[in-house]
Amino acid sequence: MKTIKNFAIFAILAFITFSFKPLNEEKKAVKTESSKVVWKGYKVTGSHEGTINLKSGFLIFNEGNLTGGEFVMDMNSLITTDLEGEYKGKLEGHLKSDDFFGVEKNPTATLIFKEVKSTGKNSYKVTGDLTIKGITNTVIFDLSVYGNKANVSLKIDRTKYDVRYGSTSFFDNLKDKAIYDEFDLVADLEF
Repeated sequence: MKTIKNFAIFAILAFITFSFKPLNEEKKAVKTESSKVVWKGYKVTGSHEGTINLKSGFLIFNEGNLTGGEFVMDMNSLITTDLEGEYKGKLEGHLKSDDFFGVEKNPTATLIFKEVKSTGKNSYKVTGDLTIKGITNTVIFDLSVYGNKANVSLKIDRTKYDVRYGSTSFFDNLKDKAIYDEFDLVADLEF
């Protein structure tokens, strides 16, 4: 009887201990107005780059160590920064169209951290779920934190999100019109 009572007390204590968030957990909102997300896409004849605004985001820390995070990008804010005038407008319109990111139907993209592992002082390997055009895939990337700033860089295979326009993985004879499947996202975050 005493053994059952001790086991019951242990089970209750274990449940209470593991049912609550750590007391030292801190959720830090990202300052969207001072944070920057830059994209860069590559084609056979060169590249284009621009920015996407963050709609919202936060990082979670426990005793100063990164443990989680979540971000929402405003796909309607997608612009190109390497062109001007008519060509800038045409490229931006095309990127927002259904050929690429279909922002009318999919106005946001999200990144939710699923696992964070420390790889050294201020450095982390993050596994997360990235959702673009309503399609979610796992991405793995490195993230660095310094004070109230963080930096992340990742490569994304656009074809995994049904962004196939100009992809040699789906179309033949594109020649110099081919667009590479991977594009870069670099984020400088302030919180």
